[in-house]
Amino acid sequence: MALQCGIVGLPNVGKSTLFNCLSNAKAQAANFPFCTIEPNVGVITVPDERLNKLAELVNPKRVVPTTVEIVDIAGLVKGASKGEGLGNKFLANIRETDAIIHVLRCFDDENVTHVDGSIHPVRDKEIIDYELQLKDLETIEARIQKVQKQAQTGGDKVAKQTYDILIRYKEALEQGKSARTVEFDTKDEQKIARELFLLTSKPVMYVCNVDEKSAVSGNKYVDMVREAVKDEQAQILIVAARTEADIAELETYEDRQMFLEEAGLEESGVSRLIQAAYRLLDLETYFTAGEVEVRAWTFHRGWKAPQCAGVIHTDFEKGFIRAEVIKYDDFIRYGSEAAVREAGKLNVEGKEYVVQDGDIMHFRFNV
Repeated sequence: MALQCGIVGLPNVGKSTLFNCLSNAKAQAANFPFCTIEPNVGVITVPDERLNKLAELVNPKRVVPTTVEIVDIAGLVKGASKGEGLGNKFLANIRETDAIIHVLRCFDDENVTHVDGSIHPVRDKEIIDYELQLKDLETIEARIQKVQKQAQTGGDKVAKQTYDILIRYKEALEQGKSARTVEFDTKDEQKIARELFLLTSKPVMYVCNVDEKSAVSGNKYVDMVREAVKDEQAQILIVAARTEADIAELETYEDRQMFLEEAGLEESGVSRLIQAAYRLLDLETYFTAGEVEVRAWTFHRGWKAPQCAGVIHTDFEKGFIRAEVIKYDDFIRYGSEAAVREAGKLNVEGKEYVVQDGDIMHFRFNV
């Protein structure tokens, strides 16, 4: 399941530095705009201590974590929606991603220039919001022209619904609001809205890139961002990218943990960011556990057992018979699948079972 989060932001806010911490793919991190011309893609392992604990109990031949793709996209400037700078390419790359990680510069450093000459993360956020909203408005107006006549005179129910949704989006965008602020009640409306693929409808997480001393509690710039996005459906994460880069260069786990403790952090910002990106995509994890392999599998929250079986192989979904399910806490408590069975804690579930995060699954199927 190759789902992508795109890292966006103005030039010189720390996007590529952060990406380098996240991935073995090394984007060029330099003190000038557009050092990332092509989107760099990193396949990032999602940290999950549950996988390690299962592996300790089962002792398999291999352990396979789940992953999420992170794309580092070239820095945007004013006028991108009209093709300024690398605008068209930037916007096309965002359209291909499933969620947005928006990096905001929340640190002072006279050695790192800012394209607008001063540090103001809310202004920076609004520049990118404005460009994305302009592009969405352009998309909406083009669609309105196509469906308006049919919606108003043709008696087409779907066209009427689509037109109403387009008008609601147009009104929001003209007020400077992103598409994600518009909510729809029915599944039909939600489906139509999703199929418009608007840039500002994508889930977003704001990453406040701070200096080391602000990594724990933030600073005045972070407070500005919190106030600015309080009415948005968005997450905020505080990360010191330069500190994370220093941590990434340490060779041993013990050294990295010592560094974190000295900085007053329980967990690295990179780990928190990856986990938050996973949640941003509305993803959860189930496990398979056997002597050959203990593995984490990614699925969308709310999926039923056959859909989750299909993540392993389409044949599993087509020929699904049942699923044998062990809750993670029960597996840890009893120590093995055999002990769980003996305790009567293994459940047999059918096609309507909604898989839960952390479930340990064994699928029975026939093709």
